[in-house]
Amino acid sequence: MTKHLQLATLLEQQIRDGTLSAGEKLPSIRQMSTDRGCSPATVVRAYEQLARDRWLYVMNRSGYYVARQQLDSQQDHGIQRIDMASAAPAAEIFPFEDFQSSLQGAMHIYRDQLFTYGMPQGLPPLLEEIRQQLEEVQVFARSSQLHITSGVHRALSILTMMPFPSGRETILIEQPGYHLLIEMLETLNVSVQEVQRTSEGLDLERVEESFRQEEIKFFYVMPRFHNPLGTSLTKRQKKKLVALAHKYDVYLVEDDYLSDLEQQSSNDPLYAYDMSGHVIYLKSYSKILFPGLRIGAAVLPDALIDTFARYKSMLDVDSSVLSQAALHVYIQNGMFARYRRIVLDAYRERIQQLRHALQTLATDHPLFAGAKQTDTIHTILPLPANFPTGMLIRRLAEQQITVDSTDRYFLSSSLYRSNQLRINVSNVPAEQIESALRTVAHEIDRLLISPRN
Repeated sequence: MTKHLQLATLLEQQIRDGTLSAGEKLPSIRQMSTDRGCSPATVVRAYEQLARDRWLYVMNRSGYYVARQQLDSQQDHGIQRIDMASAAPAAEIFPFEDFQSSLQGAMHIYRDQLFTYGMPQGLPPLLEEIRQQLEEVQVFARSSQLHITSGVHRALSILTMMPFPSGRETILIEQPGYHLLIEMLETLNVSVQEVQRTSEGLDLERVEESFRQEEIKFFYVMPRFHNPLGTSLTKRQKKKLVALAHKYDVYLVEDDYLSDLEQQSSNDPLYAYDMSGHVIYLKSYSKILFPGLRIGAAVLPDALIDTFARYKSMLDVDSSVLSQAALHVYIQNGMFARYRRIVLDAYRERIQQLRHALQTLATDHPLFAGAKQTDTIHTILPLPANFPTGMLIRRLAEQQITVDSTDRYFLSSSLYRSNQLRINVSNVPAEQIESALRTVAHEIDRLLISPRN
């Protein structure tokens, strides 16, 4: 069992036996790291795992708290929790039997490799399958440019720690942006600059100013289906960003974490416009399959391959051979393509219901007019600056609806921090989306009238 799972299991048991009680705040990342003699990254992964499993919840950057455990009584009374916070794939539509057979096949085919190290770049047959998949989204790369990592987050940690040819050390990120990267950068005290990202796109003037004046090592960006905003950059914005990277010799780290959910063939990644080798492309399998698979892929420019490989061998050793082998069999047998079609159908219906609900609610609830109708399964709901979002989250939790603010998607010192509610329907059955959002709207109205009650 990995260190983060050991810690997660220990904390879960303490919650079960009452050692940690509902509402109790857990030690900070650094304090828990010191107490348990493990790395901050291990604590982050353990806390995030417990949050996904509903043992913990996050409150407005003040930390992690023990959630009230009422699962047994909920089931006894037929009460179903509606999860509008998690970005994980919908478990009820995942064909576990297919993947189980792939796992069994992988253990038979690759049993000798399970007892050895020696594939730092990744399992060769899987690398080839991924290379072919990437061509379908206009990412044309040689096998030598591909590296498999233990999830995209591991690739980001390698890129953050390794030196770049320019010798620069400052990382530019979008605000809001990927919360786990923010946690890592702040924990490691990395030099960070920020640029605002809105539903309309990037502040490209600010990007150019940063490229010109700051010592930017790389710019981390989510061009497609931004998390938490849900929107994508336009073709013009993508081309302009790639041109700026070439002009100022700055690398772009493109996190295309939802590429498998794209339904418009014209929505190409940054990589498709890069002719100068300044885009590092990252692909995740967590959001299409399941987070526990821990498989990501990085496409690297030639100038970074050797350094990335050296740091990967130090920080990642070899990504799980068993996970890689199972994924290879799953793709090769056509199961991945079949499952992707199932997911797209299910998500298409949920996206339509989300749009319809937002449009309907905007008539009687003006705040909902500010929610962007996106092409994916999540969006944000802007709230007034002084709105008691924490109280809203608690009230909804009492009604078995889990939501999240966007607070942790901002640097602690961000100039662009705003009060927003993040809405994700990947785990919400289509027929429940509108009723859940009506409950959200009702509670917002109550707090607007009487915020202290």
